[in-house]
Amino acid sequence: MREQHSEPNSSHPVSRRQFAGLAAGGLASGIAGCLGAGSPDGGNQSADADDGSDGDQYVAVASFFTFYDFARKIADGTPVRVDNLVPTGLHGHGWDPDPSITRDIIDADVFVNVGPDFQPWADRAIQTVRDDGADTQMINAREGIDLIDLADTVEDDEQVDSGKDPHFWLDPLRAKESVDNIATGFAEIVPEHEDTFLENAAAITDELDTLHAEWEEIFERAEREVVFLAAHNAFEYVGRRYGATIQPLVSNLAAEDDVRPADMQRAEDTIAEHDIRHIGAAIFESRRPARQLREETGVEAYYPVTPYAGTTEEWVDRGWGYFDIAREINMKTFEIVLDAGDPAPEFDEEWRNFD
Repeated sequence: MREQHSEPNSSHPVSRRQFAGLAAGGLASGIAGCLGAGSPDGGNQSADADDGSDGDQYVAVASFFTFYDFARKIADGTPVRVDNLVPTGLHGHGWDPDPSITRDIIDADVFVNVGPDFQPWADRAIQTVRDDGADTQMINAREGIDLIDLADTVEDDEQVDSGKDPHFWLDPLRAKESVDNIATGFAEIVPEHEDTFLENAAAITDELDTLHAEWEEIFERAEREVVFLAAHNAFEYVGRRYGATIQPLVSNLAAEDDVRPADMQRAEDTIAEHDIRHIGAAIFESRRPARQLREETGVEAYYPVTPYAGTTEEWVDRGWGYFDIAREINMKTFEIVLDAGDPAPEFDEEWRNFD
């Protein structure tokens, strides 16, 4: 059983012939430590796994919210405790942690990560673990997953595996493979609980199948088949899986996050041509582009989207994980921007032009 460091982390901080719009936006704030297996995300709580054992425990740490959420469910009922390294309110991709996080990884039994090139800090930490001679086991959640080519609308610095798009977990069917990777990895480390790991993983993959069917139903009702993003396009896998085109409405942002004049003109023309009235704003990025588009174009409102890269204090309080965020945030926004349905009153009240 390893000692777990709990000191706070620091951070730097469709008819489908019409078109829909998404705009990137909003960094939620907040810093917290790691959570245990019983909690949906990274506050500074921890919980021991309820395995009925004599108190021996394995510690797994995860570099990304989605795979933390899967891992904690896979480990339920075993002596594996899963902690989320990324503080609440922060995006797990662009985060640059302090050195204490590497010590947490060295002190852990298992490090669940998203594979090379995706999180530079995680790559550096893995190299440090190797140089240190620590026996932390690595589980690459991306191992063996068929990735699509990086679209022209995604920045080159996001590529992995020589030109591939890393955001595979937005596709529920590909996400199932990552669940299998984590369960297999846990079973290799704690083989006496293999049956529990595999049973828990099977329940998650069943729910991912259900989620896939729910996504299909939304896109079948859609009156628009092209979704425009105002900035960061993390949703190419969604478009490929469900037969929509994902393109950025604004491809470049100035240093202060304002939309460049040339891009704004192109955005204005596109919004007018395709009668775009609702766009999405990414929760863990700046919302200034979304606000600017609403103020300077025919866009009436923006709603939230997220690539499941982090969580907020409010979502933690609500107990939300990957599936809750999919159903309560992304699906409801996609219904709106795809003209697949009217906003639910409660959702509209909470999220329309959210701050």
